[in-house]
Amino acid sequence: MIFGAFERMLAMRYLRARRQEGFISVIAGFSLLGIGLGVATLIIVMSVMNGFRAELMGRILGLNGHAAVYSRTGHIEDFDQIAVQVASIPGIFSVTPQVEGQAMLVAHGSASGAVVRGLRPTDMKAKRLVAQNIVGGSLDRFEGRDAIILGQRLAERLRLGVGDKVTLISPTSAVTVMGSVPRTKAYDIVGLFNVGMFEYDNTFVYMPMEAAQVFFQSGQTVNALEIFTTDPNNIRRFRLPLLEALPSDLYFFDWQQQNSSFFNALQVERNVMFLILTLIILVAAFNIISSLIMLVKDKGRDIAVLRTMGATRGMITRIFFMTGASVGVLGTVFGSALGLLFCENIEAIRQGLQTLTGVTIFDPMIYFLSKMPAEVDPWEVGTVIAMALVLSFAATIYPAWRAARIDPVEALRYE
Repeated sequence: MIFGAFERMLAMRYLRARRQEGFISVIAGFSLLGIGLGVATLIIVMSVMNGFRAELMGRILGLNGHAAVYSRTGHIEDFDQIAVQVASIPGIFSVTPQVEGQAMLVAHGSASGAVVRGLRPTDMKAKRLVAQNIVGGSLDRFEGRDAIILGQRLAERLRLGVGDKVTLISPTSAVTVMGSVPRTKAYDIVGLFNVGMFEYDNTFVYMPMEAAQVFFQSGQTVNALEIFTTDPNNIRRFRLPLLEALPSDLYFFDWQQQNSSFFNALQVERNVMFLILTLIILVAAFNIISSLIMLVKDKGRDIAVLRTMGATRGMITRIFFMTGASVGVLGTVFGSALGLLFCENIEAIRQGLQTLTGVTIFDPMIYFLSKMPAEVDPWEVGTVIAMALVLSFAATIYPAWRAARIDPVEALRYE
């Protein structure tokens, strides 16, 4: 073994506080606590940001698709034929025609803008993120020209429920003998959905394609094709095949192009948070240096006696290296366990803190998600642990070297 039994015994003895060394042990304790909290905080923050990104991607891609095809004229004719051509590209497993537009919802004297999408009933049931999160009503009635389903938060804001009627006002007007008047139509609410993302639950409306074509006066055409692929993270490889398959009057945007600034901002924030929180571990490592230097100075006579009894400089170095490294190892283990335990129960902890303090933590109106997510990445946890151990071990090198350089004659001269 690298460390002998005598070296381990002496190192552990120096770690235990005695009355005259209490202050040194207090500093070592704060070092251990600082490293533990630094490691735990890094694991928690990185996991929350991973979960935040994964949840946002899942919901954004679940509702918006991995790419979307549009027409420069505003209408896509022969959309079924084009959908078949696009679906024949390897890696693309779903192409959904839809009519998309904006409208104003009016009910009980209140009004709200919304994004309206018209899909075929079969395509609506295949949209799992919505179909699996129906909290009221049913998709079985999603047909005809009078049906509509809303996000739950939008319905609550307008004081609406399943079975109620809501009036939609189109942004384009109809020309009559009285002049131009907004086009309006009342619809029956047949379902409510809650996908867990505030922005979508508060603004999205779905209706059958037949109803949307009538409301937006698009005839028998659509204005978008929604594409799902087998590999959304590698969406770039589909760009050239899509360009070759689409007619010249059509163009497309993939999810990376549409949300690039948003996800780039998340990545920058994540990197900055990692750098800032690493400073906590660095400060704790400096505390290890200071406590070890004080311990070496306090144990100068003991070191001199050990040297006169035959202890080598290597033994002295290893003894004090173990003393400081033990603080780093114990702090890292404590911090890792605390961080993983916190991530495992983060939503319960958030709810408990909200109940205790009465303050809303992780407001869904700001963060878009109704629950605080956490996704632990084993590779990142391993990186944090390795970094904490390396900093802790590096902090012990200089004090251990100083201890080994103590001259026994000088140390015992006045004893």
